[in-house]
Amino acid sequence: MEQFLIVDGYNMIGAWPQLQMLRDVSLEEARDRLIDMLAEYQAFSGVKVVLVFDAYQVPGLGKEYRQNRLRVLYTKEKETADELIERLVTELIARRRQIYVATSDMMEQHVIFGLGAFRLTASELLTRIRQGRKEIQHKIKRPALPERNTLDSRIDPSLLAKLEKMRRGE
Repeated sequence: MEQFLIVDGYNMIGAWPQLQMLRDVSLEEARDRLIDMLAEYQAFSGVKVVLVFDAYQVPGLGKEYRQNRLRVLYTKEKETADELIERLVTELIARRRQIYVATSDMMEQHVIFGLGAFRLTASELLTRIRQGRKEIQHKIKRPALPERNTLDSRIDPSLLAKLEKMRRGE
């Protein structure tokens, strides 16, 4: 089943402690760090991630680009992130698809749930990202050792004992 995750970008930046501190220094750096985190999550989870940033007060037609294989959208002038998220959910809802929306905005959670999507709070998404990182680290630290395919592992133990006696000259 195909899975999509639509993320309210500024909502995550405002809710995740690491990004809050970074935002206070540079909003652009906080956005870039969020993009990196979600690109990593997309890579190990297989979920297609769409990141939405609100450009409500910014004149223009909106913007869409890909960064690290992650789809990043900025809203159009006078369009909120919530409106764009709702439109995306409506477009993506189909059989054999699961749509998740990550936002801590309670009103938006109710709306997208009514449209048929699942909701994730900012803290739930952060927990999933951290768990994924732990799994990756665990796999990196403990590479699977190949099973040894030795001759003595395939020989009957009694025959192996006889061969060992012959080798010793007994």
